[in-house]
Amino acid sequence: QVQLVESGGGLVQAGGSLRLSCAVSGLYTMGWFRQAPGKEREFVATISRVNDYTHYRDSLKGRFTISRDNAKNTVYLQMNSLKPEDTAVYYCAATDRRLPGQASMYDYWGQGTQVTVSS
Repeated sequence: QVQLVESGGGLVQAGGSLRLSCAVSGLYTMGWFRQAPGKEREFVATISRVNDYTHYRDSLKGRFTISRDNAKNTVYLQMNSLKPEDTAVYYCAATDRRLPGQASMYDYWGQGTQVTVSS
């Protein structure tokens, strides 16, 4: 049973930063997604199992950074220059596939962590 546990969400002012963490039981390609109220879940970023190949949602490049520490079985999402439109529940997900950007390509999901950015 693959387990994913997100942490690090919270309330932050616009322009601030947060770092999300996702503890995962195993070595997988990992992704971050987010879902705002009334909207569909959308892709944020993904990182390969090894060698740290990454892929980002175009609109988030330069503000968000995905990384991982395999020794700690943890994946991170560093979010800078946060905007109110970044407010959402953020989910980490795991897959055996290669850097997919679609939620349907991920097999395992965490419970989500709320990020709220105030203006």
